[in-house]
Amino acid sequence: MSALSFLFWVILGTIFYTYVGYGLLLWLLRSFKKKKNPPLQKELPKVTLLIASYNEAAILEEKVQNTLLLEYPKEKLSVLIVTDGSTDNSGSILKKYPEVKVLHQPERFGKTAAINRAMQEVDSEIVIFSDANTTLNKTSIQGLVSHFSNEKVGAVAGEKKVAYESGVGSAEGWYWRYESFMKGLDASFYTVVGAAGELFAMRTSLFSPLQEDTILDDFVLSMKVCLQGFIIAYEPAAFATEAPSASLGDEKKRKIRIATGAFQSLKRLSFLQIFSKPLLAFQFVSRRWLRWVICPVGLPLLFIINILLAYYSIHSIYAWLFIPHLFFYLFALVGWVFMKRDKVIAVATIPFYFSFMNYCIVAGWIRFLQGKETVLWAKAERKDSHSSK
Repeated sequence: MSALSFLFWVILGTIFYTYVGYGLLLWLLRSFKKKKNPPLQKELPKVTLLIASYNEAAILEEKVQNTLLLEYPKEKLSVLIVTDGSTDNSGSILKKYPEVKVLHQPERFGKTAAINRAMQEVDSEIVIFSDANTTLNKTSIQGLVSHFSNEKVGAVAGEKKVAYESGVGSAEGWYWRYESFMKGLDASFYTVVGAAGELFAMRTSLFSPLQEDTILDDFVLSMKVCLQGFIIAYEPAAFATEAPSASLGDEKKRKIRIATGAFQSLKRLSFLQIFSKPLLAFQFVSRRWLRWVICPVGLPLLFIINILLAYYSIHSIYAWLFIPHLFFYLFALVGWVFMKRDKVIAVATIPFYFSFMNYCIVAGWIRFLQGKETVLWAKAERKDSHSSK
């Protein structure tokens, strides 16, 4: 039993550290760190806003109009939209906007291939990536580019917001608020560990083509910036707003795909390079590797071990710990029942979505090992739109 007890505390400690302890540690370290004023930017750089779009006619015009209203000098902002493989009327919509440069070819090879092709047309100092199904706040570009006055900054991660929070959207909203808080802590310590494709900027000179079957292009692109010795800053005042998934099934499909891409990324990123940079290695292991590899397996194992320890030591601390442990998953079950009906019960939302995310990671891991994922994915529906991540 001593071996089981030891394993129980190791797993529990790892899970706590991954989701709570790491953040607390960075928060404490931040309180001792002196704030530095960023260097003044002498002149606004030229920027290209790059949008990869596939069959997004339902929301494409709204995206273009939103883009053209962004507050940035027009002579310094280029808009480039790639519609490779689109078979809807995206082309006819974009013809109404001559100020937007459009790239199109009939064949669809996936988002990463579209980005690789489009980047050959980018000649600005900064490139900003944004999804077609998001709207940006008016000052987002100004907020992002302000960080590039620091020569150590190679990329800047923006903020993602959920358009409205009801049903599945309430769980998504909770998750992204947590992610945003963690990004702020990461950036205050050293660097954000991977940016989201809804909105992030990078120095064009740091771009190198990705393998065209790359699933998480945004994560790999941003991590490659770190591997070149630069950091990723965080700008919460630049945000992209996106509608939540239309249903729990659509959210599951999206999460499993992202998880599959996460394991593909872990395989392809150079751990040798990552561990040659101690601060980056510490953050990468704490923020990504433990969450993707250890915790999803550790959670069910911890529950099983808790059952065994409580059974054989009915009056021990393990029996007392099993009570809240069991209720956590009972609340998760209640949350699942409500969420399937697109309803929310507040006390059950966090237990459910936490369990749901870890289930999707395991499912994504299995799919990756089976080699079933492709860049030409079926789109997950979102509320009030026909767009997807």
